[in-house]
Amino acid sequence: MNDYLVKALAYDGAIRAYAVRTTETVTEAQRRHHTWRTASAALGRAMTAGVMMGAMLKGDEKLTIKIDGGGPLGPILVDSNANGEVRGYVSNPEVDFESNDFGKLDVCRAVGTDGMLAVVKDIGLRDFFSGQVPLVSGELGEDFTYYFATSEQTPSSVGVGVLVNPDDTILAAGGFILQIMPGAEDAVITKLEERLKTISPISTLIEQGLTPEEILYELLGEDHVKIIETMPIKFQCTCSKQRFADAIVGLGKTEIRSMIDEDGQAEAHCHFCNEKYQFSKDELEQLEQEAK
Repeated sequence: MNDYLVKALAYDGAIRAYAVRTTETVTEAQRRHHTWRTASAALGRAMTAGVMMGAMLKGDEKLTIKIDGGGPLGPILVDSNANGEVRGYVSNPEVDFESNDFGKLDVCRAVGTDGMLAVVKDIGLRDFFSGQVPLVSGELGEDFTYYFATSEQTPSSVGVGVLVNPDDTILAAGGFILQIMPGAEDAVITKLEERLKTISPISTLIEQGLTPEEILYELLGEDHVKIIETMPIKFQCTCSKQRFADAIVGLGKTEIRSMIDEDGQAEAHCHFCNEKYQFSKDELEQLEQEAK
């Protein structure tokens, strides 16, 4: 099954809902960054939330999420857009701990709780929206829930989960976001709150192999859910050798000449996808000619 996301409304528009399968997407991130188990869970949760938040955007809009809780994992960065594309990395991919008291990967310990979750949305025409909140749990689902309630004034429930095999490969990943719309009746809110208290953890639903639609049916009741749209999602980086070449040109002739004289070559590294691009002496000399 390929990764995909569903957008839905429930209870006659009183609740806006998103659910996503990100198993292959998180697998690609793990493969590129060689993350250990706990690091994979943290990065996968952040990317899962990020791709759903990207689906709330329109057109060419995009966003960047930075999570820095002061833990050994270091900062997590995630980029996503309205087209279902997401990329991300952790500063220290080789982080893993024994399971916590609940038998789960100890994401809180890896991320830390002494820091912030920040979101910057690029909504075009050089117009940016930014918001940040302190981390409240380090488990990330609760932190994104707090972000929506505090920074965007949208009461929400966010669930994100990643299951990792003993050999560090990804078994399953996915999540959901439920948001209460203005004017929702108290009875609907109460019903949702009661259902969320009794529902299985998102990681359990993922492990059971539920599709994004089935996750929403489980959360909200099939009779109350109206699927609006489905969209494929994937790990996608925007880097390229040409983009790095343009950046090198922007350094100017003096800096490029220094690269040529000192090393005779250059290597550019993309943190988001871990790709490396080599520039030979001849290529650098061509870029030197292009530089002003």
